Amino acid sequence: MQLSGVHTPVVTPFDASNEIDYDMLASVIEFQLDNGISGIMPGGSTGEFYALSPAERHTLTRFVKEAVGDRALLTAGCNATTTADVIAYSQEAQDMGYDAILLAPPFYSLPTQDDLLVHFQMVLDAMDLPLVLYNYPGRAGVEIGYEVMDGLADHPRVVAIKESSGDISRLYEIQKRYKNRIQLVAGSDDQAYDYFAWGVSAWVGGGANVAPAEHCAVLNAAVAGDLPGSREAMGKLMALLQNMESGKYNQKAKYGLELAGYDCGPTRPPLMPLSDEEKATFKADFDSMKG
Repeated sequence: MQLSGVHTPVVTPFDASNEIDYDMLASVIEFQLDNGISGIMPGGSTGEFYALSPAERHTLTRFVKEAVGDRALLTAGCNATTTADVIAYSQEAQDMGYDAILLAPPFYSLPTQDDLLVHFQMVLDAMDLPLVLYNYPGRAGVEIGYEVMDGLADHPRVVAIKESSGDISRLYEIQKRYKNRIQLVAGSDDQAYDYFAWGVSAWVGGGANVAPAEHCAVLNAAVAGDLPGSREAMGKLMALLQNMESGKYNQKAKYGLELAGYDCGPTRPPLMPLSDEEKATFKADFDSMKG
């Protein structure tokens, strides 16, 4: 399996009662697909999976599958704190007909590299879907290091890694070490153009919730060989992406959708709403991108 195009880790909208707003979620999904998005990923960091109950995650995952059907590649975020829970979520995604799962290291427990390799192998043994690794040590607390990747590189269902470390040296090293074995996918939004200039052809970006067409324009131009056009399109996006990457990412994803006409409600505590000043700054970057 090869990932291509832009994949959106879709937000989870909440209504005034703090319940999942499935009507709004359906509208957000259509907004993504209508603007060229190739893949939808429920249950990711931008989808606030950590703030959802197991029952909510089950219902959400099933709803997204039914809403998207076969119109985009579907990858389920199956992260949890224990291997047993990750396996349970992964098996659910498989039973629902998902195309792949996305997994970061289990957070908080700080597994060693040896622990992490066994963890991923246990998950792979328990289900049959392709696995997209997710390297974001800023959130997980540990890195998916080369020791782990060496141990997984020849597994036929370890297909890609979403690289969100922000360490640009890993762009070059992963391509050198794992070419034709593990596909590299852009995951640090404000570095995406650098990835595409080096031949990467897929992007998993939470900012695509807010600006799907603009994200697709950056990647599509690069894939077509038009690096100047890709750089120009990235220039229009950069202020917005840097704003999002500077902090309060999930709140800004939802506020950006509100500016785009999709009121997805607040983030669940402990994430608090943006201040008026933060909204004003973000809106200025949003308007500049659209201008």
